[in-house]
Amino acid sequence: MPELPEVEVVRAGLERHVVGARIAAVDVLHDRPVRRHAGGASGFAADLTGRRIVGARRRGKYLWLPLDDPDTGDAILAHLGMSGQMLVQPVDAPAERHLRVRFALTGTEHGRELRFVDQRMFGGLSVSVGGAHLPPEIAHIARDPLDPDFDDAAFVARLRTRTSAVKRLLLDQTLISGVGNIYADEALWRAGIHGERPGERLTRQQAVTLLGHARDVMRAALAQGGTSFDALYVNVNGESGYFDRSLHAYGREGEPCDRCARPIRRVAFMNRSSYFCPRCQPVPRRATLTRAR
Repeated sequence: MPELPEVEVVRAGLERHVVGARIAAVDVLHDRPVRRHAGGASGFAADLTGRRIVGARRRGKYLWLPLDDPDTGDAILAHLGMSGQMLVQPVDAPAERHLRVRFALTGTEHGRELRFVDQRMFGGLSVSVGGAHLPPEIAHIARDPLDPDFDDAAFVARLRTRTSAVKRLLLDQTLISGVGNIYADEALWRAGIHGERPGERLTRQQAVTLLGHARDVMRAALAQGGTSFDALYVNVNGESGYFDRSLHAYGREGEPCDRCARPIRRVAFMNRSSYFCPRCQPVPRRATLTRAR
């Protein structure tokens, strides 16, 4: 699933290419991506036709496009899910195989259009009424580490009161947003902390260090266009990021650790996988881990 860097890359592309454009028409090719819109596909199209896009914003893994007024207007709220893409294409470009929603735009250079493409259709679009500043549907989502208003001290304090494993806490979007499986593993590797260590067993310095590494790894990924393991994770121009070449833990089972040369291990985690170095990130005492395959 796209995480903060990948979604931020998309947001920045939308800001460059569609802000200021007016939506001339909306063509919903499949109902599922707009399933959360109360008016259905026809209502979604009617509610957006003629509206002007005035911004591109993000919180965590969600992004939205304010309409008409950047503070009091409505917004198009988007979540990319597992495979969603927001592409800016020439109007005469061939339709993508998994094209779901097409926005005809006026006021863009060379007559481009915005397309929502989603192979697996776990993502979605909706109209957030009055959500230009912050859609109420995602008001419960915490700020992310790259947000200038993120409260480091409050996060560290909350992290250290929790009994849950620290990796689960990093994935809790009500505690800290934007961090997913990839960047959690990378931040934990950099900090030398095993993902099963309870939050309450972290020292304040360990928690501060972990937060710093989470922030640093996502900034580094953002500078390289995000992490793309396949063609599903692309920017608005359809280009893949290349941070996967810089990963130290995630996806590197059996490869030597870049610090100590011990083979990276993989264990099952919440229907996914966790990757760690057994020497640099020792298993905490009394922690129960699924045997590595």
